[in-house]
Amino acid sequence: MATDEFSEAIREFEHDDETYKMADLTVLEEEGLCDLEKLPVSIRILLESVLRNADGDQIDADSIRAAASWEPDVPDAEVPFTVSRVVLQDLTGVPAVVDLAALRSAADRKGVDPTVVEPEVPCDLVIDHSVQVDHFGTDDAYEQNVEIEYERNEERYRAIKWAQQAFDEFNVVPPGTGIVHQVNLEHLGRVVDVREVDGVSASSEGRSPSDRSSEQSSREDEASGGSSDESDVEQWLVPDTLVGTDSHTPMIGGIGVVGWGVGGIEAEAALLGQPINMSLPEVVGVRLSGELPEGATATDLVLHITEKLRKVGVVDKFVEFYGPGVSQLSVADRATISNMAPEQGSTISMFPVDEKTLEYLELTGRDPDHIELVREYLEAQGLFGEQDPEYTETVEFDLDEVEPSLAGHKKPHDRIPMGDLDEHFPDLLREQGVIGAGGEPAIGDGSGASAANSTASGPGLPLDEKVPVELEDGTEIEIGHGDVLVSAITSCTNTSNPSVMVGAGLLARNAAEQGLEVPEYVKTSLAPGSRVVTEYLERADLLDDLEELGYHVVGYGCTTCIGNSGPLPEPIENAIDEHDLWTTSVLSGNRNFEARIHPKIQANYLASPPLVVAYGLAGRMDVDLENEPLGTNDDGEEVYLEDVWPDPEEIRQTIHDSISPEMFEEKYASVYEGDERWGALDAPTGDVYDWDDESTYIREPPFFQEFPLEKPGVDNVEDARALLTLGDTVTTDHISPAGLFGEDLPAGQWLKERGVEPHEFNTYGSRRGNHEVMMRGTFANVRIENELLDGKEGGYTIHHPSGEETTVFDASERYRDDDTPLIVMAGEELGTGSSRDWAAKGTDLLGIRATIGKSYERIYRDNLLGMGVLPLQFAEGQGWEELGLDGDEYFQIEGLEDGLEPRAELTVSAEKADGETVEFDVTAQVDTPMAVEYVENGGVLHLVLRRLLQEETA
Repeated sequence: MATDEFSEAIREFEHDDETYKMADLTVLEEEGLCDLEKLPVSIRILLESVLRNADGDQIDADSIRAAASWEPDVPDAEVPFTVSRVVLQDLTGVPAVVDLAALRSAADRKGVDPTVVEPEVPCDLVIDHSVQVDHFGTDDAYEQNVEIEYERNEERYRAIKWAQQAFDEFNVVPPGTGIVHQVNLEHLGRVVDVREVDGVSASSEGRSPSDRSSEQSSREDEASGGSSDESDVEQWLVPDTLVGTDSHTPMIGGIGVVGWGVGGIEAEAALLGQPINMSLPEVVGVRLSGELPEGATATDLVLHITEKLRKVGVVDKFVEFYGPGVSQLSVADRATISNMAPEQGSTISMFPVDEKTLEYLELTGRDPDHIELVREYLEAQGLFGEQDPEYTETVEFDLDEVEPSLAGHKKPHDRIPMGDLDEHFPDLLREQGVIGAGGEPAIGDGSGASAANSTASGPGLPLDEKVPVELEDGTEIEIGHGDVLVSAITSCTNTSNPSVMVGAGLLARNAAEQGLEVPEYVKTSLAPGSRVVTEYLERADLLDDLEELGYHVVGYGCTTCIGNSGPLPEPIENAIDEHDLWTTSVLSGNRNFEARIHPKIQANYLASPPLVVAYGLAGRMDVDLENEPLGTNDDGEEVYLEDVWPDPEEIRQTIHDSISPEMFEEKYASVYEGDERWGALDAPTGDVYDWDDESTYIREPPFFQEFPLEKPGVDNVEDARALLTLGDTVTTDHISPAGLFGEDLPAGQWLKERGVEPHEFNTYGSRRGNHEVMMRGTFANVRIENELLDGKEGGYTIHHPSGEETTVFDASERYRDDDTPLIVMAGEELGTGSSRDWAAKGTDLLGIRATIGKSYERIYRDNLLGMGVLPLQFAEGQGWEELGLDGDEYFQIEGLEDGLEPRAELTVSAEKADGETVEFDVTAQVDTPMAVEYVENGGVLHLVLRRLLQEETA
């Protein structure tokens, strides 16, 4: 530590005959900087990071005082937070690999040793987002799907495998292992870690080269007290903190670890040793009391909490759970809640580390000595056990009030009591203009007016009628509004929780014994979050019961919840189109945004795994399962949900008998090795990636190809045009390319021009390493509505001043040819959803200089800053509609001629075709001086590369 003022806070810590160093928070309390007991746990973790990483340069004594100044009325202070590790998944991880490779290529072109670009904190990339449910309902579904996965993604996987050998601190968990957040919870998360740091400097592992091996075995050795033979290497105790390139990274808060989701851009900066410069957050305390009633699951609980916190408003805030109800929840239940922090709106949602946390570490096979080290270190810092600090705001939540629930039809915070679904769905169809008041088809003019003389043979369909469909194998079925076409047990949210997974298995067993079957038209799937889940389901003899109903293992990864549900039978898709059917899906996931699950399915519902099976059996969502039967048994008798619902004690006993630490130890012993497919994968080697100009999967992005050593800075934006004018809750699913695409779209046309046949297009996600495809798919979601057009969905816009309708990409190219800068206007919650870096990268590559919205989701806003795009916010009560803007104006953004300041107040003027000018004020959503640096440099990676090159060429 180069900051002498607080040097006494660095002290030695003895454990099991080993000596460690630590940054002691109690010293700051002794010096009067803070009252530790009053600080939220998460703030104490931030404070420890600042204290330990102070170097007198990027992090100084003022930074320590700023972090220690937190109080409920949060001061306006900036904190440089240095994480101890980074977690990636493959959809966002591949662009990170491509960017790191591009940075090395840029350094190499400047005559600088390319290895100056090197991760400075440990990184784990878990390949879990590429498996698709092409095959299901058979014993070999998993093998078939993983075979196709490798065929589709071989080139991407080779690039990832190159990174594994090219970078010292880059570990890869190969396909078929598990979902990133579950692997993180069950294995990668340490709660407290041991890091070897160059003893010459006590600065962070992020700026001091670590002598650790990149293999997990070395982590285990260090954590159990293994010491280095090098005399200049010190062992430091480090709270486990991280950022991850997936919005559900906060799941790790279930074991008391501070971690949140960022875009790949910000994660790469953290990898390269950049502190995350953030404003001190407000911290909301959620006081839990009571206990869950019988019949209510952890999923029901989290849907209630998500609904409540969305109403409270916790965007950009930290959330901590405390109170007597915490002890009533298992760690798996806590992790289920923490997982859905993004749906709640918070940056993190975390629980304290207590005895149950340590029991969970023991259950999941962590080393006993490490577990004891966790206890002793956290006790020394005052961070172990029940906490009762001061919070910015306190929310009361009574567990007793939780009831069985689902969320839908397109928002994860729109909770619906299970008993209300029979009324909810018809009401939804009436609201959407699909049916009239009596259930008859509506006139197809979008007005919602009913047509009493419409029939089932017309374009619409009455609520209570079905249409016949003949499947490819000759099977005859009938489907109608509300029928469940996808029933999927999937997603880290719930597959990490044995209580709901075992509950689903027991319900399946009971249903099968009653002779119930899932209808032929329901696509069933089971995607366990880790190999351990399959192991305990097999040990409990429940996997066979699930398979009997069609819930065979289809893969180990994020499937339906990420949009990888795979195709529906073509005759079913044709029937949906022909009759404008509002069919449904039910999944144990965390996201159900429009067109996310399947582009043909209009209504998607989140539910616990047992309810996923129940609605799969019922075959429809417009049913009250509290009072209506699931189906009939072999004797023709009606079977109700209560007849097959598992007994809570049976669930607990099954878990007790089926799960052991040895199971976790065995399944994670070779976590980085992969199967024979991964071993046989031929990947390039060397320090610099060998780009293939003919590749349609991996291409060098343009960001650093012509790279000046001087930063470009900022200036006013003149004569800009609106590329899109959007409404509220435009998600990153709408903005960032995801899912399948056709040959009629710009991305498909680009591939066809290079000889790629449509059946080989794969998904946008699989081609995230190719900027040519991704920029053409930005703002091209089939459900996005550009208000420049009249009710038309999809990636289309109006080119001004010609007035011609064209695709968003083609319009952007025409504007680029004319040197016309672009803006996007939007309403509330712009960029809500998953942390997709291409939502910002694509925005940048389309030539968009600024976005103007009523409010932003944090991750999208930060990603825009990370690409040098300026996020602006309308004044309270204003928006493009309120200001009378149509989107065909010329826009000027003024107030940047002398540079950019945090939270700068700027003026926008919009000149209409008749010469009228509308002026309005906006606030730059740039909270910190470091964020200003990002914008002035054209992006955070541009800043990092510029610094590296300037240091090497000085």
